[in-house]
Amino acid sequence: MSKEATVEFASSSHPVPVQSVPLLDVKRGNQPLLDPIMQTLREICESGWFIGGPHCQNLEALVAENCDTELAVGCASGSDALLLALMALDIKRGDEVIVPSFTFFASVSAITRLGATPVFVDIDPRTFNMNPALLPDLITESTRAIMPVHLFGRCADMMAINEIARQHDLRVIEDAAQSIGASYEGRRACSMGDVGCLSFYPTKNLGGFGDAGMVATNNGELAARIRRLANHGMEPRYYHSEVGINSRLDAMQAAILGIKMAQLQRYSVMRQRNANTYRKLLVARGLASYLCVPEDDAHCDHVWNQFTIRIPDGRRDEIRQQLADRGIGSEIYYPVPMHQQECFARLGYHTGSLPETERAAGEVLSLPIFPELTTAEIQYVVDGLTEALSAGQDYSRRLAS
Repeated sequence: MSKEATVEFASSSHPVPVQSVPLLDVKRGNQPLLDPIMQTLREICESGWFIGGPHCQNLEALVAENCDTELAVGCASGSDALLLALMALDIKRGDEVIVPSFTFFASVSAITRLGATPVFVDIDPRTFNMNPALLPDLITESTRAIMPVHLFGRCADMMAINEIARQHDLRVIEDAAQSIGASYEGRRACSMGDVGCLSFYPTKNLGGFGDAGMVATNNGELAARIRRLANHGMEPRYYHSEVGINSRLDAMQAAILGIKMAQLQRYSVMRQRNANTYRKLLVARGLASYLCVPEDDAHCDHVWNQFTIRIPDGRRDEIRQQLADRGIGSEIYYPVPMHQQECFARLGYHTGSLPETERAAGEVLSLPIFPELTTAEIQYVVDGLTEALSAGQDYSRRLAS
């Protein structure tokens, strides 16, 4: 019997009154797995095989199977996964890559590190993902690739994106850092573009004990080049056909993630359950008539890396503080869009360039959604939201109408 199969998980009951709710509780999630993890880490320490080896090969096989791709290549981080994918696709100075501005910094920094130019596209306000209808007007003779970001655990509209890419002979790099296990029209994240990129940072829906990443693809030549580039462009040892980087997956992270991969489907189901509980409670309280509450999508299997509401009327920061006063964790992903970041000012975007992105940045608030979250804790969060919102005259008026 595998180590994973012998793991026992505690009941979801919460025996004491809730007095606070963290945004994320990685200790609670990791605790049931510590025995097999520590045993495996001890074996690695005794073997002395810390880079590459069977644990890395096992994780690559598990990730490829989960993503429905032929191959997966481990690397040191999700940020490096994006960089390696772009390098392997020969993105270079003077090239343009279309990418959402409403994303984490790594999506854009990987493009600029190669001297290429990010071209920002606005989002669909309902999904927070790039709006494919806007892509054709952004494509120029210098455009080489499109990088959709599957934000918050929900896949972008890959059918539309891939059709546009096909018409213009563009590469598609899926930034699936927050979305392992998600799918669109029955196809898994990372399997729909030329290459997909994953992050296993501890806060992700599949998180390790530090930085780690993976690149998945159905292209054998591309996978081989990514592996070579991640190892200084070296193959065989001490022979360098091109200049790569040092981005190798270490065996300890691979071993930990290999154990946690067996729980990924269970984690996703628990996150989906929590999202459903939030929605039911928010509707029952009448909050859904004031807040923008995220919904499921018939086209997607959402894995809820984040549960992100929108709070209109400029009250987001005030309400977040009131939640914090009650011990409720929350986060703003992301308060400053990439096109408004100081380091990208040279690109020439201005306020109003991407209206939906800018509006989302002023309204979004992510609530706790981690798998082990209890119903009582979700109730406590909704109680806090109700109390904070009820202080606003507009909200009270809407409830009365």
